[in-house]
Amino acid sequence: MPIIPDDKDWTWVLSRQCPECGFDASTVTPATVAGTVQNMLPRWRAVLRRPDVAERPDESTWSALEYASHVRDVFSLFDQRLNLMLTDDNARFENWDQDLTAVEKDYANADPAVVSAELAAEGGQAADSFAGVREGDWGRKGLRSNGSEFTVLTLAQYFLHDVVHHLHDVDG
Repeated sequence: MPIIPDDKDWTWVLSRQCPECGFDASTVTPATVAGTVQNMLPRWRAVLRRPDVAERPDESTWSALEYASHVRDVFSLFDQRLNLMLTDDNARFENWDQDLTAVEKDYANADPAVVSAELAAEGGQAADSFAGVREGDWGRKGLRSNGSEFTVLTLAQYFLHDVVHHLHDVDG
């Protein structure tokens, strides 16, 4: 059974703590982004070693493998968006349909070892990119296709919430 798409606008996490995972965007600073990503990578890799990694807890919830595959792609997407914001004034982001991507990339049947290696590589790349942002660039702007405006800092906060929240989803 396919997962019901999540079409919620999660940008509210930029202004208040997430009641589900406890993430508080106000604690994210330019100095903490890269380290936070690096600290989560071993936890994600441990999740991918679980014997039941591909089992869905119920028909309407992704398996840990599907969540990890999604996070791998989040690392890549936000690295691309960050770099676009750093090179283009008022960068614009194309819509990303995460649910379509999950189907097209067949997250449910991915090889956990391959996802683990890719997640570590993509996460490391994203961490390096955020670590390389110059102080004067944290205020650069970008616009999502639905009209949501981000600065590099709020993009980092939004991005970190996604990764932290999904680690919470899989009890990582």
